[in-house]
Amino acid sequence: MVKATDNKQEKTLRVGVVGVGVMGSNHARVFAELPGVHLVGVVEPDQAQADFVGRALGCATVKTVSELLDLGVDAVSIAAPTHLHRDISLECISRGAHVLVEKPVATTVEEGRDIIAAARHAGVTLMVGHVERFNPAVQAIREAIKGEDILSISITRVGPFPPRMSNVGVVIDLAVHDIDLISWFTGSPIIEVQPQLSSTRAEREDIALLQFRTASGVLAQINTNWLTPFKARTVHVATKRKYVIGDLLTRQVTECFGFQPDGSYSMRHLSVGHSEPLRSELAAFIKAIRTGEEPAVTGEAGVASLEIAIRCLGENAEQVAAPRKSTRRIVG
Repeated sequence: MVKATDNKQEKTLRVGVVGVGVMGSNHARVFAELPGVHLVGVVEPDQAQADFVGRALGCATVKTVSELLDLGVDAVSIAAPTHLHRDISLECISRGAHVLVEKPVATTVEEGRDIIAAARHAGVTLMVGHVERFNPAVQAIREAIKGEDILSISITRVGPFPPRMSNVGVVIDLAVHDIDLISWFTGSPIIEVQPQLSSTRAEREDIALLQFRTASGVLAQINTNWLTPFKARTVHVATKRKYVIGDLLTRQVTECFGFQPDGSYSMRHLSVGHSEPLRSELAAFIKAIRTGEEPAVTGEAGVASLEIAIRCLGENAEQVAAPRKSTRRIVG
C-alpha cells in the first residue's frame, strides 16, 4: 500500500476499478490517462464489456474483487451496483487498499458508517464519488457565494427516463447530487426535510419536489424528475448582496449584484473552467492518497447526503438501491 510521502520521486500508484459499466468505464479511462497512475485491472462480470475495456486500455480483466486485489493494487474505485458497495469496500479496505466509492456510498446509513469505521481503523483514504462538486460551473458558483449571507438555493435537475436505471428512483439517482451541494454550498447540515414524491411512469418515484432548511437557516429546494424530454441542470442562489444563476450543462454562471431601490442592478458572466469533472475528482482522490490529507468528499459527507435522501423517501426508504433482478456477482 502506498503511504503519504513528501518524496519528489513518487511511486506510481497501482489502481483498479470494480464495475466498468457506463460510469466505471470512464473511471478506468481517466485512471489510464492520469500521470503517476497505472491502471492494473478491472473487475466486470459481463465478459464482453470486460474484454472491450481491457483491450481499449491495455489492462487486466478479472471477475472478482479478490482477484483484482491479488494483482497488487494500491487503490480501488468502486462503480458497482450500490447494494454491493459495503461488501466490496470492506474487502478492499481489509487488504489495505485506498477506496473511492461512487455515490450513494451505500444502501443504508449503517452500511456507510461500517465503511467509514473500517477505513479509519485501517488508516486508508476513503472518498465518495460526488462528481458534481468538480463541475467547473459548480465550483464557480461556490466561489461567487463564498463569504456571502446565503438566503435560499433552488436547484433543478430533470431529464428523460434513463433506460439503464431500474434499481433506484430520482431521489437516489439525481437529487442526492444536489442534497450534497446544498450542504457544501452552505457549510451547514440539512435539518428539515419536506418531500413530495410521485411515481407516474416508473416503478419508483420519478418526480420529486424537495424542500429543506439547513442548520444555518438557509431555505433550499430541489426539483427533479424523469419526465422532461431534455436534460436541464440549473442552480439559483440568493444572498443578501447578490443573485447567482448557474447552468451546469452549458457551464455558464451569471452574477446579479448592485441592487438599487428603483429595481435596477448589474450583471456579469463569471469565468468558468473547462476541466472534465471526473478527471478532477479522480485526481483529487490520488492527491489525498499521496498527501494523507482529508479527501475532497469524505465518507461522512457521503453518508450525510444518503441520510437526507433516505429521509426524503420516507416509507419508501426500503427501496433504496435494492438489488436488480440479476445480481452481478463480483465479490469474493
